[in-house]
Amino acid sequence: MNRQATRPRAEQGQLSIVLVDDHAIVRQGLRSILDREDDMRVVGEATTATEARAVLDRLRPDIVLLDLKLGTGSDTEGLELCSEITANHPEIGVLVLTTFLDDAYVLEAVHRGAKGYVIKDVDTSALVSAIRTVARDESAFDSRSASVMARSIRTAPEEPALTEREQGVLELLATGLSNRIVGERLFISETTVKFHVRNIMRKLGAATRAEAVYEASKMGLI
Repeated sequence: MNRQATRPRAEQGQLSIVLVDDHAIVRQGLRSILDREDDMRVVGEATTATEARAVLDRLRPDIVLLDLKLGTGSDTEGLELCSEITANHPEIGVLVLTTFLDDAYVLEAVHRGAKGYVIKDVDTSALVSAIRTVARDESAFDSRSASVMARSIRTAPEEPALTEREQGVLELLATGLSNRIVGERLFISETTVKFHVRNIMRKLGAATRAEAVYEASKMGLI
C-alpha cells in the first residue's frame, strides 16, 4: 500500500488534514475519528519527514497533525520538520500530536511555529476542538501542555527556566562528559542530549558548551 496515496479531497467548507505519524494503527484511528466530523477530511498521510515533504507540497492541506518521533532514531526529527513546514508553508497550521510531555519539547515546538501541542491520550472531543482552534489561526493546548506554557510565561526573563532534564544534562556537562556518555548516564539518545544542550546554550545566552557551564556557575545553577 502506498502510504502517500491521496485520500478523498476535502469538500468546500471542510478542513483538509494530513497525518504525519510512523504508526499505521495511530493513523488509522485518527482517520476514523476525524472523517466522522462533517467539517473535516483526512486527505493524506506520511510516515517519515521525506514522505511528509512530498505530501505537503502536493496537497497543501489546512492542518498537519505531526508526531515528534518518526521512527528514525532521532527524537528531534519532528521538531525539525515542524520548522520546515512553518517556514515553507506558513498557511498550514501545525498541531503537534505526540507522546512527549517534556517542557523543552512543548516550548521548542511552539518556538518552531506549531500552533498547538496535544498529548496522544487526549479525548476525541478535545482533539477535534484543538484542530478547529488551530484552523482559526489560534493556539491550542491540552491541559498539561497549557500548564507548561503558563509556567514559561510566569518565569522571569532574567532567570533562565531550565527543565529538570536540562538541569541534569548541564550538571553532567560541567564534569566534562561527552554527549554520548551523558546520554548513557541519563538513558537518552545522543541526539536528544544535543537537543537539550542547544536549549541550555540558548537559554543561557552561550555560544559554546564551556560558556554555558561558566554562565550556569555564575548564576548558581551548578
